[in-house]
Formats: sequence, C-alpha cells, structure tokens
Amino acid sequence: MANPKLYAGAKLREVRTRISLTQKDFAAKLGVSLPYLNQMENNNRPVSTSVLLGLAKEFGLDIAELDAGDGERLVSDMREALSDPIFSGDMPPLADLRLAASNAPSLAHAFLELHRSYRQTHERLASLDEALGREDARARPSPWEEVRDFFHYCDNYIDAVDRAAERFATAEGRHQNMRVAAVSALSNIDVRVVFEMSDTMRLYDQGGRILHISDRATPETQTFQMLLQVALLRQDALLEATLDLARFQSEEARGIAKIGLANYFAGAALMPYAAFQAAAQDSRHDLEVLAYRFGASIEQVCHRLSTLQRPGAKGIPFFFVRVDQAGTITKRHSATRLQFARFGGACPLWNVHRAFEQPGQFLRQLAETPDGVRYISLARDVSKSPGRFGAPLRRFAIALGCEVKHARDLVYADDLDISRSTAFEPIGISCRICERQNCHQRSVPPLERKLRVDPNARGVLPYQVS
Repeated sequence: MANPKLYAGAKLREVRTRISLTQKDFAAKLGVSLPYLNQMENNNRPVSTSVLLGLAKEFGLDIAELDAGDGERLVSDMREALSDPIFSGDMPPLADLRLAASNAPSLAHAFLELHRSYRQTHERLASLDEALGREDARARPSPWEEVRDFFHYCDNYIDAVDRAAERFATAEGRHQNMRVAAVSALSNIDVRVVFEMSDTMRLYDQGGRILHISDRATPETQTFQMLLQVALLRQDALLEATLDLARFQSEEARGIAKIGLANYFAGAALMPYAAFQAAAQDSRHDLEVLAYRFGASIEQVCHRLSTLQRPGAKGIPFFFVRVDQAGTITKRHSATRLQFARFGGACPLWNVHRAFEQPGQFLRQLAETPDGVRYISLARDVSKSPGRFGAPLRRFAIALGCEVKHARDLVYADDLDISRSTAFEPIGISCRICERQNCHQRSVPPLERKLRVDPNARGVLPYQVS
C-alpha cells in the first residue's frame, strides 16, 4: 500500500525535468491541477495515491524510486558533519535534517562540500610545512574522495555502462564463457598470460598492441582484467560521455573515475544484470554458487550484488564493505539505510573484523544500529596471495548485508533466530558519531555529547556520556 504521507517534491521535479515537461503538461498527464502539483513539488502536500498510480501508468515509474535516492545518506552525512566540534550547540533535530535532504538536496550537498573543504583546509594548516607555497594547497576534495562520492550518490549503479556490459555479455550467448568472449573482443590485440610481471596484474602495450596478464592472478581476476581492457578499448566513448556528465574537478579524479567505470563494466559483463539477478534469487544469494556459476570471485559477487539498483528491476538493497587489518575502509557502498563513516574506521563490534581470525569461513551476525534498524551481516576474509616467496600477503575482509526483513531470501539466515531481540548485537557507524553510552569498545567520546567525569567512580569508560 502506498504511504499516504509520502513527501517527494524533489524527486517529482527530477522526474518532470528528466522527461522535459512543463508543470502544466505534467499536471495534465497526472490528472491534477497545476497548483496542486506545485504544492506537491514544494512538499507542501504529500504525493497522493492517484498521482502515484499516474506516475506508474503514464511514465512506467517504479514507485519505490520516490522513496529512494540521496535522502537517507544525505541525512547520515549531515549528521556526521554536524558532529564536528566546530559546530557549537545542540545537534539540529533529525526531522529538520530530513526536511533539508528532501526539500533542498542541492543545499545539503553544498553544506557537505563546504564542511569537507573546511576539514581539508584545517588539515593542511596542521601540516603547513607541506602546504606552504604549493599550488594544490587550495581546499578541495581529494580526487579519490570525489570519485568515491560520485559512485556513492549514484547508488553505485551506472545505467548506461551496466546496460552496455549486459548487451556485450549476452550477445550470442557469451555469458556462458566470458574469458573466451573477452579474448574474442580483443581479437586485434595479442593477449599473453605471462609469468614475469612482478606485482603487476595487467599491462597493456599500446604501441605493440600487446596485453600482458599475470599468470599469478586467479582465473577470475585474469578474466576480469581482460574485460576491463575491453571496456577501455571498445567502450571509450561511453566512458568519456559518462565522465563528461559527472563534471569532475580535476584530471586526476577523472582518470580514477574512468578506471572505476571500466571496473564497473567488467563486473557487469562478467555478471550481466538480468541473468545474475535471476541466479541470485534462485540460489537465495548463495555467494559460492554464484561465484562458481559466473566464474567470479566471492568479492566480485558481493560487489555486484550491491549494484543491483536498476529502476524497475531492483534487487535486495545490500551494503558492501572491504576493510584492511587496521580497520580502515578501503571499499564501501550501501543501498541500505546503513551508512559508513566518511572518515576513520568501522565499528569494532562488527563481525567484519573477526573474519581475520577465522580465514576461509563465512561469519554471520545479526546486528542492530542505534536507530533501531536490524541487519544480517555476512563477513569473510579475502586475503590476496603474493604469488611468490617473500612477497607480502595482502589481507582484507569483506562484509555483505541487508536489513533482516529480507532474511527469507538469504540462505545464510535459515537457522538464525531473528525473532529474538537479544540475538542482535549492538553496532554503530563509528565511535565519533555513535550515541551508545556504555559500549565497552568505545575508543573516543561521541563528539555531539557532553561528558561527565567523576574521579570517585569508574565504569566501563573513564567518563559518562550525557
């Protein structure tokens, strides 16, 4: 049943702009008056049931889109930014933040950009000996952060690239053997799997038109790297057009994003959307079954599951994260309400950290965040073999999860007692913004709370959180 109190003015304006209709024409097609549409677009009225039906009938809109988008992650990001000690006074009410994210998303993004610029300026001032006299000392996001945020706010789903990869994968039944398809697509390139490549997995000699692939890489990685090269050579126009729309601030960010888009194409070709989604549903998201069927690694499968956000054909909203042994997040994406900290590490109570202690095993966890939302999380280590004696082992752990309401669609939830409240472990986002008062693993006090210190009493923490 549609939510009678759904306010989605910004999304309505976005839909109308996308199909190039005036308010008058849009209102006529939806069967409402112009003033009524204007009130809905300005969130003075909720979106009515008749309008929801009109959007679905006239424009084929997935109604779930109206309740999705940047809202929750914008609220999460603003809460974290407002936790900065520079902002004195109480945290604005959550309702106000949601109103800003819904009614003025551009302003919310501008606020986050301003806060990020402040943070970077502050950090540069702390390292004045490096920043003085350097032309790049201006406050701006790092290229890596800019690209990360680009994918973050696209729901990690790039429609044009995803569909191009699917067309490539399904042509003439190619998805049955993507390694053969990749080599065939590189027919004018000499593809060589070679031994002596040190720490390089892929090296393309543009002049000699020779692609070197390391034989130390796993078969899944070799195929993936070949498909990545297919994207760079055969889909260059599409990648460049997508980059033009993104309007990155630096050539470095554009370069990083192009590799990211090529990686996206490779993953989407290896696991084409419709076929992969159907297999995921049939197997109840069994990662090992999916990895075997599509010739992919466990990490590649997890990442792909987190991208199944095609309008009208969305999969389960998953979060996906990869951390190193220090707890630093090296990959992150969330199509759920769970948003990871933009700065620092992940919550130490999360099972992803325990995966290092039990290599080769899937660890399951029922978890609850401070906002009361419950999740099922699956974690596993994904250590990277060095390929030779004496080379360092690259150790990572990944986590994939979703809200517990999707448990029936996960094979990993079959014997878990999701009806018992005590089965859910309390986790947070990061200590700096977590509101839990008596966490035994808290590393730093929450920034937005006042502390009480009693020299005559000592509890779990050396202070009490107000």
